Amino acid sequence: MINTSRYLVAACAAACLVFGAGCDYLRQDMASQPKNRPLSPSPFFEDGRSERPLVENTVARGSLANDELFVPKDSNNFPLPVNLELLERGGERYRIFCTPCHGLQGEGNGMVAMRGMKRPPSYHQDRLRQATNGYIYDVTTNGFGQMLGYSAQIPPRDRWAIIAYIRALQLSRNAKAVDLPAELREKLNQGGSSGEKPGGEKPGGEPKPETGSTKDSTGGSF
Repeated sequence: MINTSRYLVAACAAACLVFGAGCDYLRQDMASQPKNRPLSPSPFFEDGRSERPLVENTVARGSLANDELFVPKDSNNFPLPVNLELLERGGERYRIFCTPCHGLQGEGNGMVAMRGMKRPPSYHQDRLRQATNGYIYDVTTNGFGQMLGYSAQIPPRDRWAIIAYIRALQLSRNAKAVDLPAELREKLNQGGSSGEKPGGEKPGGEPKPETGSTKDSTGGSF
């Protein structure tokens, strides 16, 4: 019995030595592998830098396509064809990235602003309605004031889709009847032939009573 116990103890000791010596190899721990942290020095390269500069005359993947979508700040050009597909994409991206601060209708009354952050200006003020497309693209890309840039979150094509949607929001508040297509002008005229004047007035000149929630001057409700 004593000999058996001695054999068991010796076997356990040998197993511990074998597995203990090779545990680092068996564990395959990525944390213990040789690596360079960002901007850390490296003796591997002659200049001692682990962060390597770009190779001369190389072009980053996707940069050429992005350059085609670049517009100077003072330019009012639009580098993409504006169609329903682009507007729908812009509306979707706008609701994801812009509504927390700017609100669903672009009045600057998003949930972030309602909870104490500085309120952004309304897209419907004259200054932003007259701002160039290049200016809005630059602000979306690089940020302005308390707004951080969204170049890392929103690719250039989606930034232009958002700008197209913002222009549609602005136009919805300032469109003229003469600018509408013929079929829409006809519907507008048919809607005004029921005895009410444009603007909700009755034939006698009395204003039509409003129903539901009203929008205050600060854009507090939709």
